[in-house]
Amino acid sequence: RLPAGAWLVTPQGHLVGAHSVLFHAPDSQVHGVLARQREIERLQQEAQQQAAALEQGKQLATQAEETYHAIESRIAPLRMSGSDLQQRQHGVQMQILKLTQANERSQERAAQIAHELQELAEQVATEEYQQQEIAECMEAQRESMAAQQAEAEEARLQAAAQESALRQQRERVQKAQHELQEARFYSKTCAEKISDLDHNLKQIGLTLAQLEQSLEQSRDELAHLDDSASKQQLQEVLQQRHSREQALAEARNALEFATLNLNKLEQERMSCEQKLSPLRDKANELLLKEQEARLHFEQWAEQLNGVDEAPLLLLLEKGNARPNALQAELNRLNEEIAALGAVNLAALEELQAAQERKSYLDAQAKDLTEAMETLEGAIRRIDKESRDLLMATYDQVNRHLSEMFPVLFGGGEARLVLTGEEILDSGVQVMAQPPGKKNASIHLMSGGEKALTAIALVFSLFQLNPAPFCLLDEVDAPLDDTNTERLCKLIQKMAQNTQFIFISHNKLTMELAQQLVGVTMQERGVSHVVAVDIEEALRLRDDSTIAA
Repeated sequence: RLPAGAWLVTPQGHLVGAHSVLFHAPDSQVHGVLARQREIERLQQEAQQQAAALEQGKQLATQAEETYHAIESRIAPLRMSGSDLQQRQHGVQMQILKLTQANERSQERAAQIAHELQELAEQVATEEYQQQEIAECMEAQRESMAAQQAEAEEARLQAAAQESALRQQRERVQKAQHELQEARFYSKTCAEKISDLDHNLKQIGLTLAQLEQSLEQSRDELAHLDDSASKQQLQEVLQQRHSREQALAEARNALEFATLNLNKLEQERMSCEQKLSPLRDKANELLLKEQEARLHFEQWAEQLNGVDEAPLLLLLEKGNARPNALQAELNRLNEEIAALGAVNLAALEELQAAQERKSYLDAQAKDLTEAMETLEGAIRRIDKESRDLLMATYDQVNRHLSEMFPVLFGGGEARLVLTGEEILDSGVQVMAQPPGKKNASIHLMSGGEKALTAIALVFSLFQLNPAPFCLLDEVDAPLDDTNTERLCKLIQKMAQNTQFIFISHNKLTMELAQQLVGVTMQERGVSHVVAVDIEEALRLRDDSTIAA
């Protein structure tokens, strides 16, 4: 069944719809048949043409796709090479920018030194003028009355002071001149480095040298680091190690990139050698054939010179075909030689250049490998030293914590636990067991227990390298009276070697202090500081009691 609005056309021209049929009556039967026949032939020809055009379009599409893949395969290495060059260019530009900034800073410093030198010169001139005036004054005083000897002596002392100041000014001038020369030399050095970097793209070597210097500096710092270094110093060492590991990763990436380039060049060299080998063999073969042909030609020429021409003419007349066969063979050989084309005389030179290039790249790869091994060895040494220092600090803090915790809690035990096997990468967890409770993490304790545990841990770290004084800000706020008394006893014991300054609103803690400083507001918006010496107050109280 046809859908609504659709019509079916028969070859005779009739229209068939969903609900009706329209018959087409041509002018004549003959005319209608011929016209339909011609129309059918025309449509068949158009169908054939469309099929041929479709086939041709498919062929063109196939050729275009092959051409696109070929071009894409050529563009890919070019893109990689372009990206490599852009990265190297960016690295060189960054180095040039840094050195340019350093050069500008040195020039600014040189200008500043020159300005200071000018000021010092003016001061020297002023001092010389003052010295001259003083000398004239002294001469006038010598010619004056003897009563003025005291004033002359004072003038001489003043002149001596001026001479001393003048010498100091001259020394400052010489020092400034020396600094100016150093700044100029540094500026010249920076300019030479900038000029060298404009023509040098060896970013990998510079990076490895910088990493080696940084690792050597880190090793020196670790060598001078005391066993009782604080946790903050150890964290700084770990941060430096992390940054240098990132730099080493970048150097390794650069090394991998150079290795890829080396492998690529090696493949190209092998490909050239493979292509060159058959050409060299073919050239040698052609040379041998040419020498053989020339030798045969000379032999035939000698034989022809010693042979009478009459028999040869007779043989030619009889239809002897041997000279024709030889000539045909000679022509064939000449055609083969011509088909081989010109001999590449520069092939040996190209092979030698490729071999030299391979030797150079092998040397570079060896240098990079040695540098990488050196860096890895330095990193291993730094890791070992850092691990030893961290382990020693961890043991000391753990020992101090096991001593501090029972004092503050009146019993129990606490320790530090590493969250991982490797101390350089693992965290630290505090495990505490107050008296009468199970061993648990600090997160499961009450507020007061957390505060006491934190105080024990802080004092344990403080014992690594005790400072002359310690500032505590309301550490006793979450503690009850019993725990506050234990904390006061510990502070009183540690106060023999360290002065404690603490802020507190607890009466028990205030009783421990030797000096109280309070802030009051007797008037609105105006603060007053009131200091009380506890020992002096007690002495006055005792005196008043005795007097009474």
